[in-house]
Amino acid sequence: MFYYSKTTVIADFGGEYIEGVVGQPLHINPILSVSNNADDDLSQMIFSSLFKYDNQGKLINDLVDNYEVSDDKTQYTVHLKNNAQWHDGQPLTATDVLFTINLIADPAYKSPLRSNWQGIETNSSDDYTLNFQIKTPYVGFLNNLTFGILPKHIWESIGPDKFSLTNLNLEPIGSGPYKYSPSFMKDSAGNILSYKLAANPNYFGGKPYISKITFNFYPDDDSVITAYNQKEVMGISNVSPKKLAAIKLQQSTAVHKFNIPRYFAVFFNQTKSVPLADDEVRKALNLATDRQEIISSVLDGNGNPVYSPILPGMIGYDADDSKTNFDLDQANKILDDNKWKRNEDGWRSKGDTQLQINLATTDWPELSQTAEIIKSQWEKVGVKVEVNNLSISDIQQNYIRPREYEALLFGQVMGADPDPYSFWHSTQKRDPGLNLALFGDTDTDKLIEDGRTEFDTEKRATIYHDFQNKLTDEIPAVFLYSPDYVYPVNKKIQGVDITNLILPSERFANIDKWYINTKRIWNK
Repeated sequence: MFYYSKTTVIADFGGEYIEGVVGQPLHINPILSVSNNADDDLSQMIFSSLFKYDNQGKLINDLVDNYEVSDDKTQYTVHLKNNAQWHDGQPLTATDVLFTINLIADPAYKSPLRSNWQGIETNSSDDYTLNFQIKTPYVGFLNNLTFGILPKHIWESIGPDKFSLTNLNLEPIGSGPYKYSPSFMKDSAGNILSYKLAANPNYFGGKPYISKITFNFYPDDDSVITAYNQKEVMGISNVSPKKLAAIKLQQSTAVHKFNIPRYFAVFFNQTKSVPLADDEVRKALNLATDRQEIISSVLDGNGNPVYSPILPGMIGYDADDSKTNFDLDQANKILDDNKWKRNEDGWRSKGDTQLQINLATTDWPELSQTAEIIKSQWEKVGVKVEVNNLSISDIQQNYIRPREYEALLFGQVMGADPDPYSFWHSTQKRDPGLNLALFGDTDTDKLIEDGRTEFDTEKRATIYHDFQNKLTDEIPAVFLYSPDYVYPVNKKIQGVDITNLILPSERFANIDKWYINTKRIWNK
């Protein structure tokens, strides 16, 4: 008793954490990884960035020691820490950062981050000082400096034709808290079964406590849950809320739930559908959508209804700004008043035009189920709905990129700053832009542009109120829900002290502080 009363338990080094992930790593390369969760998770641990998000979702320095911003908010001078080094022992300098930015900005390398780096001048004053010149002030500029840095001395000999094919994408060298431990297992079909990382003893933030981290990869939710129940893994990267009950080890499991800035919506392509080009039809569909039924049935209640892309906690969010109450009677009345008549078969038409909508989505179970509920809800007001469930690669290549859909059920991740430019500005209507509703005109574009350059929080909130009101008036999409991110982890893993997530991979924001082993030290 004396020993325990006079000592305190603290974290100690050692141990191994094994996480189960649905999917496959393809490009553990921070300028390519954002479109693949498995890649993004590994990149988060292996690579460092200028800035990163802490466990509360706030932007903090990573490789940056300090920085200055000019009075007109167009010049940023960034000073790097001088003790960061690559996993092969070479020093990390401003040259590596400029090299990475040049790769991102070059269209030949096909980085999804490219749109953030158009028209920005960058140079270095010395080995540890970077200068950024932007044409107009942008309140979210520092958020764009969260990309992982690549080592120039490793990558400079790799041209764009080999960039996505080189083995370096699976055998990366970074500067983060964990480094690639040269081994990964494949099955006979070439699928990666497991991938190992080791603590980086020379990490500039201090050596991580957990010595080894292993990722095991599975084809679906059921497989990874079975692996967890059989104690093959100690955590699951993301569990569908409907599957939580399948976890048997409830007593030894800590279920972490987070809201992240993402939402799912049905985006309308009015250029491909005569009925959807009718303002009153879109208004009726919005009224006929019961979001609570979807959240209860698909998410077991683990999510929140959304009515615009400005989500709770974001600048400009107002719960009453764009809320539309579920009202079947009003939806029917709008369609009746606008001459969309019910036929004997129960479906509506106006003249020779049938009120029929083709709804495309992915074959991901949650979205497939959501699509079927929406179909059932809309058909109650006489709208015939055909659902088309597609693989993610098919829907990306053949539907989203060429904008070949009438209605698209899909999700979008907003990021830390509520800037809606990438998703709602009219310049982003065509690939590689992400304006899936092909929405926007000079008025909404100006609101979006003004919001990007307004540093006064109250004034910026007013701009986003006005933007939301435009969306409410025009209904380019029916916004549905923001699901909780559900992350079950064995209670042996301590230090998972996260309150807000910007992206799923950011759950590893403080991975160097997680621990398994403990020791006792004498009280002072």
